[in-house]
Amino acid sequence: MQLTININGKPITREVEPRQLLVHFIRDTAGLTGTHWGCDTSNCGACVVLMDGRPLKSCTALAAMCEGHEIQTVESLESSGRLDPVQQGFHETHALHCGFCTPGMLMIARALLNENPNPTEQEIRTAISGQICRCTGYKNIVAAIRWAAEHEAATKQEV
Repeated sequence: MQLTININGKPITREVEPRQLLVHFIRDTAGLTGTHWGCDTSNCGACVVLMDGRPLKSCTALAAMCEGHEIQTVESLESSGRLDPVQQGFHETHALHCGFCTPGMLMIARALLNENPNPTEQEIRTAISGQICRCTGYKNIVAAIRWAAEHEAATKQEV
């Protein structure tokens, strides 16, 4: 079947099998390898992207279900050579370890901050509860998201 999906603001049209998963469309068809493929069971969260601004585990969504929707991958966060505050926060607070879970964590963090620009620690922990990181105790990840929230708020006040 022919399919067009808007990914990071660009329409991508390809012939695909109807059963192709979104994660494979993103990685193999669109060539965007930032979205990681981990478990195929929606448990790990490494494959999270945003569909119309809401988190979606792309390993359990068919690509065909996403036609007509806007998909954002981790590649969409950096803009004009500037890191998104969540990316910068992960760098500043040393929340990066092996990096496998990082794209999904970044996308969950972006979705959270878009909806709630000043989340509490508990709200952050709830938001990332569907993400598995085997390298950390989540302390630095929570700190990274708080860092991003504080720096986004400061940047908005300066403008």
